[in-house]
Amino acid sequence: MSGLSIFDISGRAMSAQLVRLNTTASNLANAGSIAKSEAEVYRARKPVFETVFDETTGGANATVKVDEIVTSTATPVKRYDPGHPLADKQGYIYEAAVDQTQEMVELLEASRQYQNNVEVIQTAKSLMLNTLKLGQ
Repeated sequence: MSGLSIFDISGRAMSAQLVRLNTTASNLANAGSIAKSEAEVYRARKPVFETVFDETTGGANATVKVDEIVTSTATPVKRYDPGHPLADKQGYIYEAAVDQTQEMVELLEASRQYQNNVEVIQTAKSLMLNTLKLGQ
């Protein structure tokens, strides 16, 4: 008997894509946010996925897991705005360096990957039900 069923594989993939959707939503929510200093500004986050092979099948089956969530090293946008309430002593504010276009592409891709795994589960369920009906 194999360790990872099709439901395990797709379920774990859906879980990983959900993390990806959540981090992307967080990035989009904080795009354009302002901070007093470069150290305080929001930095975009990205999940790093790791392939997990099923050793009981000799590595024939594999799924994915979130290995870690990394923080962007992109330099925040420094703007001179002495009238802003969050401006530092020199009159600068710092805006989160979040590329909204890239984040929207990431959001669409993660959403499609999630939907694909839902379709895999629905197809597997349908095939199992049809197989059971053959025995009747």
